[in-house]
Amino acid sequence: MQWARIEHSGRSLFGAIDGDALRIHSGDMFRDPVPTGETVALAGAAWLTPCAPGKMLALWNNFRAAAERNGWGVPKEPLYFVKTDNSYNAHARIIPVPRSYDGRVVYEGELGIVIGKTAAAVSAADASGCIFGYTCVNDVTAVELTARDPVFPQWTRAKGFDGFGVFGPCIATGIDPLRLVIRTVVNGRERQNYPADDMIFRPAELVSLISQDMTLHAGDLIACGTSLGAMPMRPGTVIEVAIDGIGVLRNEYR
Repeated sequence: MQWARIEHSGRSLFGAIDGDALRIHSGDMFRDPVPTGETVALAGAAWLTPCAPGKMLALWNNFRAAAERNGWGVPKEPLYFVKTDNSYNAHARIIPVPRSYDGRVVYEGELGIVIGKTAAAVSAADASGCIFGYTCVNDVTAVELTARDPVFPQWTRAKGFDGFGVFGPCIATGIDPLRLVIRTVVNGRERQNYPADDMIFRPAELVSLISQDMTLHAGDLIACGTSLGAMPMRPGTVIEVAIDGIGVLRNEYR
C-alpha cells in the first residue's frame, strides 16, 4: 500500500492512495488505521509530508560506489546527522533559496526508511519489524558550509535550512528495499541512477545500529544516504526523486 497525507478543504487527512484518489482513514496510520469510507481526489489537494517525524536522521558515506569514487574508506559504523523539523518539506512544495547563504546548494536523491513502532536497542533480526515502509527523500545541502570553518564542520546548518528536508509523496509498505533503484531527474535530465543494494549499511541494519544510540519512534525517518551524481542546483531548478514502487517526489528550488 501507499500511504499519504493531504490538506483538503481546510482539513488534514491521511489514507491509502487508490489511483488518483485517497481513501481516507481515521486513527493512527501506524496502529490499525480505520477506513472512513470517504474518498478525496488527489488533484484537488495539497500534499503534506506523509508522516511527521520526531526526528529525521540522514546517512553520509553509505554507498560503496560513491565511497570508491571519492576515495573514502568504508565506515565501521553508520555516519549520520540530524535534519531539524523546520527543514521538513513535502511533495510539490517549493524548496526556498536560503536568505543567509549564497553558496552552492546540492540535491541528493535518497531512499527513506519510515519507522513504524518504537525501536530501542533492537537486534538486526527484530529491526525489520520496526520498519513501517519507505519513501523518497531529497536531502538538500548547503554544501560549502560543511567545511567553511576549519575547526567546526557545520553539518546541522548545512542540512537544516527551511525546506531542505524533502520527503514523500507517500510511504510504500510491503516492498523489498534492496530491489529498488533511486533516480534523480533534474530539469528533465537524469542525474542519479543507483541501486539500493549498493548500501554499506542496509535498512534493517541501520535501524538496529541507530537504535543502540537513540530510541526511534513511529514516524521517525532515516534517509539512507546518496550515491554518485549529486550536484549543485540553481534557482528555478525542478528536481524529481523517482523510486519505482514508491512514486516521484517533485519540487522546484526557488
